[in-house]
Amino acid sequence: MRDVTIARNYAETLLELARRQGDLSAWAQLIDEVADAVQSDRRLHLFLESPRVAASEKNRILSRAFESQLPRPFLRFLQALVNHRRQMLLPQIAREFHDLVDQVEGRMHANVTVAREPDDGERRAVSAELSRAYGKSIRRSSAVW
Repeated sequence: MRDVTIARNYAETLLELARRQGDLSAWAQLIDEVADAVQSDRRLHLFLESPRVAASEKNRILSRAFESQLPRPFLRFLQALVNHRRQMLLPQIAREFHDLVDQVEGRMHANVTVAREPDDGERRAVSAELSRAYGKSIRRSSAVW
């Protein structure tokens, strides 16, 4: 199975857990923080990636480090990733999770390229027109080209 498909499957599971807890945005922040830590903290990255450290030891350390900071279902999700040797997919899982949350909340992202820097009124007008055309709320980013 391709990593994207695997990450999507785990993101779907995470979405269901977040729905049960009733706070998609808090869980989005949690997965972002963990994924960012895996990418930016070299020691954490190497620890999680190392085949020399048993999954049970990784899970024990994760539990000790995060049991008071993370919701129990979220911690168990992380431990399941470790048990199935998928912990290095955390950044991809985070991206897939955000895509799923956007779908659930009827939101889409739009990259708008313009010839000159738009003023606030033009930005609002473009967002409103895109929102009307697609029937979703729009998260717009602009580039001047």
